[in-house]
Amino acid sequence: MARTATLTPLQLAALGVLLERAMHPYEAYQLLAERRTDMVVKLKPGTLYHAIGRLAESGHLRVVGTDRAGNRPERTTYEITDLGRTAFLDAIAEIVRVPVYEYPRFPLGLSEIHNFEPDRARELLSERHRVLTGEADALATALERCDERGIPRVHVLEVEYALHQTRAEVTWLESLIERIGDDHALPWHGAPTPETLQAVSAVACEHGSALHPLP
Repeated sequence: MARTATLTPLQLAALGVLLERAMHPYEAYQLLAERRTDMVVKLKPGTLYHAIGRLAESGHLRVVGTDRAGNRPERTTYEITDLGRTAFLDAIAEIVRVPVYEYPRFPLGLSEIHNFEPDRARELLSERHRVLTGEADALATALERCDERGIPRVHVLEVEYALHQTRAEVTWLESLIERIGDDHALPWHGAPTPETLQAVSAVACEHGSALHPLP
């Protein structure tokens, strides 16, 4: 969908909060910050204000009023339009429905980790494991607090997803760290040989969609 492709993650976050009610950009920023939307999009006041301005220019939002509090700058209040609502729902539907490979950094590191000695590789992976274990604990605690406060789980599914992703990686890292140094479980080689590179290329040609399954 053409209009879906034009909306950035920050614009979608802005449309989502304005779908709730009309508000001025600073109020939108405050709500997004309170809800820790910065966990899923890069959130800064200036860039959010710019995103809202672009949405108004494109007809996804419209101005419904202005006000001034004391000596503060004039504030413009925006509301979402029918175009904005349709574009937002179309974009979210596509994000949920269609998996997209988003090129995270970690797989690149794994593809080159053979350049380290096993002990160094284990040390680096252990540090990542330590950090992610702490993140998983923090996410689990956050979900517990949400449950205690009666927050419907449907409103914090992104936190639940992050927790499951993080725990899955922690479990896999534990297995990988244990295998490093075991020549039977994971033989450790340096730079790949020409034969290995040729074999990898052959597999990529035959099963490229399996190696990179997502568009």
